[in-house]
Amino acid sequence: MTDSPRVLVIGEALIDIVERDGAHTEHVGGSPANVAVGVARQGIATTLLTSIGRDDRGRRIADQVRASGAEVADASWTDAATSTARAVIQRDGSAQYEFAIDWHLDGGAAAALGEVASVVHSGSIALFLHPGGEVVLTALERAAAAGAIVTVDPNIRPALVGDDALAVAERAFAAASLVKLSDEDAAALYPGRTPHEVLDAIAAHGPSVVVMTRGAEGALARGAAGFVTQEPWRVEVADTIGAGDAFMASLVTSSVDDPGFLRGDGGALGRALRRAAVTAGVTVSRPGADPPTRAEVDALL
Repeated sequence: MTDSPRVLVIGEALIDIVERDGAHTEHVGGSPANVAVGVARQGIATTLLTSIGRDDRGRRIADQVRASGAEVADASWTDAATSTARAVIQRDGSAQYEFAIDWHLDGGAAAALGEVASVVHSGSIALFLHPGGEVVLTALERAAAAGAIVTVDPNIRPALVGDDALAVAERAFAAASLVKLSDEDAAALYPGRTPHEVLDAIAAHGPSVVVMTRGAEGALARGAAGFVTQEPWRVEVADTIGAGDAFMASLVTSSVDDPGFLRGDGGALGRALRRAAVTAGVTVSRPGADPPTRAEVDALL
């Protein structure tokens, strides 16, 4: 592990194709890619290890990630087509999804990059889709054993998680110091349990801090000092795209800047939650997954 903090994000980067009334638009997407962009905009050295094709879509993804200040690992490039997620908007506003995702990952690169990272983050499709999922889980476990901070956001995609979603998620939780999930993730993994029961269940696997985002109700966290709540940052909402990823990116940033909150410092946990709420609030106040810079967040705290 290096002396200067470096964050490694492992996971999917793809193109979201949105179809409405016969027309379509394309946007760079993928939860881990959004997190990498968000962390890099906080001025922290960040590398994204993903799987993208040597095509126009892959180059577009790489350009956007690099523009944020993050690096794209050389091992991310493949000869397969860049993955896509197609959403067809119906007349009632609902969406029907079709995924074209090839999730293979270079295990050697994941191990080597993880050895020099202070923080390793993953989540979403990357954890659950074979064959890359096993590589990601192994990388998280090796990073934890080497002393890195491991952070996880399951970000459940029901169409892709398979029948063993809970077992996979809990294996990732066991390697993690910090877990963030949404209330929708909680309902998918632990149906019928209260938010406090879900956080207790996840914490039993070993994470020091577990955070649940709850939309307009803010966030609930469990740390060594007990439960802490955080109100949302009130803004005029443009859309909610990337809000959870921005919240996660801020928590990753706090694990570098103010790691006391992972060691049981209730004050540090409160600071991390407030910063994450502001970061997510700025993101939803403008269109698309466009997380703020450190200066923008600092100006609001």
